Amino acid sequence: TTQKIHMFKRSIFQISSKSSHSISSNKFHFHFAASSANRLFSTNSFQCAAQGTRMRGNVAVVTGAGSGLGRAIAMKYASEGAYVVSCDLNPDSAMETINLIRKDYPDAKVLSLNFDVTDETAVETNIAQAAEKFGRIDTIVCNAGIQHIAPVHELEFKDWKKITSVHLDASFLCTRAALRYMYKNKSGSIIYIGSVHSKLASKLKAPYVAAKHGVLGLCRSVAKEGADYGVRANVICPGFVKTKLVEDQIAPQAKKLNMTEEEVVQKVFLKDTVNGEWTTPDDIAEVAVTFATGPKAITGQSLVVSHGWFME
Repeated sequence: TTQKIHMFKRSIFQISSKSSHSISSNKFHFHFAASSANRLFSTNSFQCAAQGTRMRGNVAVVTGAGSGLGRAIAMKYASEGAYVVSCDLNPDSAMETINLIRKDYPDAKVLSLNFDVTDETAVETNIAQAAEKFGRIDTIVCNAGIQHIAPVHELEFKDWKKITSVHLDASFLCTRAALRYMYKNKSGSIIYIGSVHSKLASKLKAPYVAAKHGVLGLCRSVAKEGADYGVRANVICPGFVKTKLVEDQIAPQAKKLNMTEEEVVQKVFLKDTVNGEWTTPDDIAEVAVTFATGPKAITGQSLVVSHGWFME
């Protein structure tokens, strides 16, 4: 079976070569042919998955990488050849992401770090550890996030501070720590995970909305300051993605809004999308690759990925 697969891939490569698809000299580094052939077979046919090259050698730090969007981004980065630093408050979750990467890419260069992104000393120490291991920091994704559902008149100040600290203070701390290494290398990409709530507001989420709006301002300031050092900064603004962070909001919103949980999904979460569909972690991860590798002209921008829930 393996021999037949290799023969089939070779035939596709030969056909695509005649169609002017690119080849690197001395290496069968073909783009369309290899990816097309690999998609025709399940990963069970091979010992490991095929690895792309868009982020080859890029040292990428991802916070909140133990689950949800962070895990999807970390795994996507690894699939494109990045050296991935998986950071999470939960050490088991951070390590699980690393193990999933190693399962698909046994030779992947990875590091698992466990720290609180709102702790200034912990952020400085762990970003330094990542830079020491890999020699630099090329990309950082400020993704760690939490949520709290409550109307403003019932909101405890401690909950306000906790939400804004994780989303905005942590983004500042991680940015500052990474910039010190990026500025030395005259290169880098800082990616913030914002939200459609960086653009508009919803009931019951005041601290989250305020913090996500603040992330836009931070990004734009960093983009201006970083330009002289070759550093770009951008924000990804997802719509509702079916992660634990979002799923945990359904029941409390149903209670507060006097709806069923299904009504919350259909009449609140997906109501204003153009097709009633969830955004997926893979959608966000693909944009994260683009922002990590894109041209220097793309900086200070925010891209909404929401099935048309919010349009600019």
